[in-house]
Amino acid sequence: MSSQPTRCVTVIIPALNEARRIADVVRHARSDPATAEVVVIDDSSIDETAGLARAAGARVATSSMLGKGASMCDGVQIAQQEWLVYLDGDLAGLRTGIVTELVRPLVGDQADFVKACFGRSGGRVTELTAKPMLKVFFPEIAHFSQPLGGIIAARRSLLQTLKFESGYGVDIGLLLDAFRAGARLAEVNIGTIENDSQPLHDLTLMANEVSRVIFSRARAAGRLNADQIVAMYESQRQASAELDYVLARRRQRSRVLLLDMDGTVTPARFAVELARLTGREAALAQLLDSPTDDAITRSNRIAELFRFVHQQDFERVAQGLALRPGVIEFVNGMRRAGFMVGLLSDSYFVAADIVRRRLFADFALAHTLHFDGEVCSGRVRLNSAFMARAGDHGSAMCKSHVISRLRQERRTPGALECWAVGDNINDLGMLRAADRAFAIDPKSPQLLDIPGILRIDSFADLLEHIPASEDAAA
Repeated sequence: MSSQPTRCVTVIIPALNEARRIADVVRHARSDPATAEVVVIDDSSIDETAGLARAAGARVATSSMLGKGASMCDGVQIAQQEWLVYLDGDLAGLRTGIVTELVRPLVGDQADFVKACFGRSGGRVTELTAKPMLKVFFPEIAHFSQPLGGIIAARRSLLQTLKFESGYGVDIGLLLDAFRAGARLAEVNIGTIENDSQPLHDLTLMANEVSRVIFSRARAAGRLNADQIVAMYESQRQASAELDYVLARRRQRSRVLLLDMDGTVTPARFAVELARLTGREAALAQLLDSPTDDAITRSNRIAELFRFVHQQDFERVAQGLALRPGVIEFVNGMRRAGFMVGLLSDSYFVAADIVRRRLFADFALAHTLHFDGEVCSGRVRLNSAFMARAGDHGSAMCKSHVISRLRQERRTPGALECWAVGDNINDLGMLRAADRAFAIDPKSPQLLDIPGILRIDSFADLLEHIPASEDAAA
C-alpha cells in the first residue's frame, strides 16, 4: 500500500439535527483523496440533516436506535472499507487532508486505532473528569490530549469486536476497549477545529456517563479499589488548579484581571497564618528569610514544613483571612466590564480557591499540595502556569508566565487586555507584563521605580479605573 492513501476510507458521520453544518462536513470529507465513501447515520433528525447530507454526496442511513453509539456501530456494519474515520456533524474550520492524516498510521501498519488531537485544550468534562480518572486507572493512555473526542480512525475489523456505549461515554469506551484488546494506539494532530459547545445540563450528564464507563472498564481490568478512588478525587481537585481548566471556562472573554493573593487581596500571608495556627512560626521564618533559596526550592521546603497538617486547618485559615476593603466591589465591577478575574498565589490551591470564592472571582491558580486521607503529605506540585517555557523571559517560576500563556492561547478571541494588581517584589514580573498594573500598599520600593505601575492605597482607589464593558464600548 502506498504511503499516500487513496480512495480506501469510509468516513462515518453520526448526526442528529446538524442541518447547519452537515453539508460542509460531507463535502470536506469527500474532497479528501483518501475518502472512498461518506456515510451519514441520521439519528432520526427533525430538521433537514438527511436531505442536505444526501445532496452533498453522502450515503444516508437511519440509525437503528437513538444514541450516538448506536449510530457509530451502524456505520461499521454498512461501511465498505477496512479503514474507517469518524467525524462529527457539527465541525467547522477543518484543514485540508485530515482524513488522509488520520488514516496514515493505519495504512502504514503503525496503529490500529487513532485519536485526533487539535489546537485547543479539552473541555471541563475532559479536564476535570476524564483525564484525572485516566491518570489513576489507566495511566498508560493518560497522555491522550482529547480522550473524549469523536474524531477517530480505526480498522473496521477491530471496531467490530468493541462495545459501543449508547451515550456520551462511547468515545472513551472505544479508546479503553481498544487499549485493553492490545490494539496499537496513536494520536494525530489535525490542527484547529470548531464545534458547538454542550449546554451546562448536558455537561453534567456527560460527566456522569464518562465516569460510569471508566469505572466499568477499570473494574473489568481489576484496577478498581478504594485507594484509587480517593486518588482520583485528589487528581480531579488538582486538575481544577490548572490553566487548561481556566481556559476551558473563558467563554470568549478577552479581558483578564489577575490579582495576587498574599499581601494584595489579603493583608496577611496565608503561610504565616497557617504556621501560627500549627506552631510552626519559627521554622517558617527561617525558610522565608533564607537568601540562598530560589523560589522553587523555597516552595518545596515550605510544603514539607506543613507535613501532617490536616486539610481542615488549611481551609480554616483560608476562611478566616481578612480581605482588603473594597476588593469584592472591585472584582464585581471588573466582571461586569467583561473581565475574567483570577486570583494568583505562591501558596496553595486548597486555600486560594476558598479566597477566590469569597471574592466571587472566576478562577484561582496556585500550587497544589498532595493530601493522603486529608492529611498533608508535604509534597507539592508546582503549577505549570507559573513555570517558564522555551522562549519565555524572566525567572524559572514567575506569575508573568501566566500572562504569556494567556496571550499565546489559540482560542478566539485571545487575551487581548491583561490587568494586574500586586504588592511585592515577587509580583514584579507579572506587573511588568500586564497592560495596566497597580501596586497596592507596596512592600518594595522597586515597584515604584518601574514606569507604568501605578501606586494605590486601597481597592477603593481602583473603582474609578474600572472601564466600560466591551459591549458598551462597541
